[in-house]
Amino acid sequence: MTTIFLGAPGVGKGTQAVLLREHVGWVHVSTGDLLRAARRDDTKLGRRAQSFMDAGDLVPDELILDLVREHLASLDPGASILFDGFPRTLPQAEALDGVLEELGRQVNQVLLLDGDDDELVKRLSGRRSCPNCGAVYNVHWSPPEEEGRCDRCGADLVQREDDAPDTVRRRLDVYRELTEPLIGFYRESGREPAVVDGIQSMEEVHQAVLESLGMEVDCIPKTAETGE
Repeated sequence: MTTIFLGAPGVGKGTQAVLLREHVGWVHVSTGDLLRAARRDDTKLGRRAQSFMDAGDLVPDELILDLVREHLASLDPGASILFDGFPRTLPQAEALDGVLEELGRQVNQVLLLDGDDDELVKRLSGRRSCPNCGAVYNVHWSPPEEEGRCDRCGADLVQREDDAPDTVRRRLDVYRELTEPLIGFYRESGREPAVVDGIQSMEEVHQAVLESLGMEVDCIPKTAETGE
């Protein structure tokens, strides 16, 4: 089983992907994680990727797909796979279909986490993180006990540069331009995306995700908000 998670920045794709990984044992495939691991382990693909990054260039789709192909080939053929944050563009989606076909797989289901832009801006711009221990807070919904300080370790909280309101809106514009067309791509190829309202509590979204995927799980675990 191969599932694609679609949705704008801040709608909760990362959080829900982690829940599925921890709760039902799906393999969470994040191209960012694959890229970091390849660079850390100094693999051939990692060195190729580093050469592009050192030159200030984006890692090309072909190389990202090579990382995906290599990783999927190492998995149990019966493993259920969840892609979060990839593909992001039509060419990536088309190429991923080709890689999956090579490996005897296919995209079986697509799930779209949907959310109003204003709510997503509020969610992301309110996010604060601890540079010391990695704890994540939100000034609107889950603030620290002392403003600006981490409850766990007392360090000063920071706002990521890409969580500033203007930057968030630009990220949403890029999503609407490049990634949102994937909804039509999968619909036209007979893989109609199931839609879940991402502007709910984490538990409510998780229950809706499970129902959309045809699962029934009584106990819903807690996890830190990632917002992606």
